[in-house]
Amino acid sequence: MNEAQQKAVHHKDGPMLVLAGPGSGKTLVITERTRWLIDENGVPEDQILVITFTKAAANEMKMRFLATRDGKRTGVSFGTFHAIFFTILKHAYRFTSANIVREEVRHQYMKEIIHRMQLEFEDEKELIADLFSEISLVKGSRINPQNYYSISCSDEVFRSIYHEYDKRLRRANLIDFDDMLLMCYELLAQRKDILALWQNKFKYILVDEFQDINLVQYEIVKLLAAPQNNLFIVGDDDQSIYRFRGAKPEIMLEFPTDYPESKKLLLDMNYRSSSNILDASNYLVKNNENRFEKNVRAVKDAGEGLVFRHFPTLSEENTAVTEEILSLYKKGIPLSQMAILVRTTLGAGSLVHKLMEYNIPFHMKDSLPNIFDHWITRDLLCYIQIAMGKSDRGLFLQIINRPKRYISRDCFDTPMVDLDSVKDYYEDKNWVLERIDQLEYDLALLSGMKPYAAVNYIRKGIGYEDYLKEYAEFRKIKSEELIDVLDEIQESAREFQSYEDWFASMEDYKEELKKQAIDNKELKKEGVMLATMHSAKGLEFEAVFIVDANEGITPHKKAVLAADLEEERRLFYVAMTRAKSLLYIFSARERYNKTVPWSRFIDEIMENKTKQK
Repeated sequence: MNEAQQKAVHHKDGPMLVLAGPGSGKTLVITERTRWLIDENGVPEDQILVITFTKAAANEMKMRFLATRDGKRTGVSFGTFHAIFFTILKHAYRFTSANIVREEVRHQYMKEIIHRMQLEFEDEKELIADLFSEISLVKGSRINPQNYYSISCSDEVFRSIYHEYDKRLRRANLIDFDDMLLMCYELLAQRKDILALWQNKFKYILVDEFQDINLVQYEIVKLLAAPQNNLFIVGDDDQSIYRFRGAKPEIMLEFPTDYPESKKLLLDMNYRSSSNILDASNYLVKNNENRFEKNVRAVKDAGEGLVFRHFPTLSEENTAVTEEILSLYKKGIPLSQMAILVRTTLGAGSLVHKLMEYNIPFHMKDSLPNIFDHWITRDLLCYIQIAMGKSDRGLFLQIINRPKRYISRDCFDTPMVDLDSVKDYYEDKNWVLERIDQLEYDLALLSGMKPYAAVNYIRKGIGYEDYLKEYAEFRKIKSEELIDVLDEIQESAREFQSYEDWFASMEDYKEELKKQAIDNKELKKEGVMLATMHSAKGLEFEAVFIVDANEGITPHKKAVLAADLEEERRLFYVAMTRAKSLLYIFSARERYNKTVPWSRFIDEIMENKTKQK
């Protein structure tokens, strides 16, 4: 161990903040300190609590610790926040695992609630995910629902949904993961006798990835650690990237204020990345104002320089990624040591197609949503199928009022639709007849178009894009999110000359995603990893490709406030520091027929690099 690591390991009593940058050996420090407390200081194993954020991290930490011991068991408690807090609730309330609501039950409750409230929505799955995300944020930040402004629906509707969902859980004597935190906090805050029991049990508390902590988790940890405050926190404020889940980097930044007697230590040696990669990452993250000042140095030598490339089109960018992967593979770098990192899974579809085209094995850390299953795709395909001669009632019901034509569902009373019959239904309403005539004209035009032109005509000529903007306003979501989906669907159609070829390509893509969903261990061992920047945290690769490094993607267009931009910069920093030896940052000048500048983060890296020289 280096000097800083040894100092951290040999810290005995009182609070300590360990700033552990990427690749600085924080797992080693936590396991070694745990061993040191037991072997050198006689601390009983069962008085030590090690908290991590994921079950996998807790298991890995435990295995690493057991590797330093002769035995196969330990009295040290290794666990996630939820596991530890549920243990406390189990003893107090006699809960069992049967009291934790199952995921499918939770979704069923929410489904019933939104249907009973007769909410209008296009994508049920998406709405439910958004609502659960907001409920989690409200509970994890201890916000009174009355003071919360929803981004999924009207504030009044959100409050009704929140209370109804809560009522359903209580009636069934169930709790969800967020309740575990809230109930644990309330129990320990109100019952001093129960709190004292757990304070006496856990005399030494070590928290990993502290930068990801939310308010309720922190409040519970503070209660448990008192009065000795033997609280040893390890993390990196520059890698705090989960604000959308309620994580607050400010908690870590304010730790020295909350514990004025605390000691602070920086693990300043990076064992992962070459100095060129590490220096560039540092140049970037130093543009954030709200952070601990630190200077992390690379143990490795300079290595190869970063590769920045700006391509004329997205297609050329994707081709360059695949060709460079094949080139590195020929030079001896295993595919499993390469990763392609994207800001979001939306937009990764064209890259997946390119990897399939070049027969490059890959696997995805995140499940990639199938853009062709999206309700917007279904709408577009309905228009095209009708134009190709289909007349099923369901197809017409799907699109007849997208955009608004004020045509009633009642006039479609047969399994197959004949527009002449619809005209008879509206014979006394000339303004509706004009709309039906226009629809017939539009469908006739679509029947002779190539896929790319057809999508464009549905968007602009028929007015589907305006319909999406109205829908976004109604749902209180950003219309850009829906337009992004439209853009990607249209881009996917660009290279096809016929509808049949485009549809066949959709089927191939669907089959590839199904294959990805199957746990194919061989593929996972051999393939390139495709992951979002968020899910790549904690991983490392010889070569990393950061793709689509454009304004609006990274930083994301949603990042408007200064705090949001700082989070985006931290996310880019996390992506950069996954690379050990090679780092490629690629962008495209044109995306979806629009000129897009490369990311400001590239400029910040280059400017700081120049200043340093």
